Amino acid sequence: MAQSSAVDLLLRPSPPREVADAVALLQAAADPVRWTVLERLAAGPRCVCDLQEHLDVSSTLLSYHLRILRDAGLVTTSRRGRWIDYALAPDASSRLTAALPAHVSL
Repeated sequence: MAQSSAVDLLLRPSPPREVADAVALLQAAADPVRWTVLERLAAGPRCVCDLQEHLDVSSTLLSYHLRILRDAGLVTTSRRGRWIDYALAPDASSRLTAALPAHVSL
């Protein structure tokens, strides 16, 4: 049996489940509103009111986008009294980078 080189391993197609997971993660981030939310949260946790100051969307639409990011595991929430703070998930950056095809370099 021939030994695979590192290049062969990188160019080998991913199993379908891994591809589907990567595509779902990238789709969650691939909206201008959600991308802006991720950029804002990279600076630190924010409540919805802080995020809405920088976005031209209704609170309902912002909540929709935050739910998509939360469901994808890209943001986390914590309760502060009656406020809910959103934060970038600790592994969000590494997960997004890992979801990119092997031949893409950042």
